[in-house]
Amino acid sequence: MESKTKSTIYRMKARDVVAEFFETLWFLRMILAFQLVLFALLTIGMFYLGGPVATSDRSPSSFMDTLYFCSITALTIGYGDVVPTTTLGHIDALLLGLNGLLITGMVIAAAVRSIQETAREADKSR
Repeated sequence: MESKTKSTIYRMKARDVVAEFFETLWFLRMILAFQLVLFALLTIGMFYLGGPVATSDRSPSSFMDTLYFCSITALTIGYGDVVPTTTLGHIDALLLGLNGLLITGMVIAAAVRSIQETAREADKSR
């Protein structure tokens, strides 16, 4: 006896996936806004209290270099070309990494949800 399996192909449009993604981000806007404000505060704290220095010549980092360091830390990349030199700077770097993980996780979750919802809608319209 042959078992026939039917392969279902969903026709999702990229436009629908992107629209759903931004709609999901809109629902999360307050949480994301809080996390971005926290990132800004931690960056300012790093500049004034963290003692960030360039590892190449141990010179104090400019604000743009500190912003770069905080962004790289929040993305959990961590090149190591700028480092904090105080205890508060180390704690700040840890908090930046945790905040970055939360932001990244929420954006990825929104992307996955947008694909799932678009596939569900494509299945309903069949």
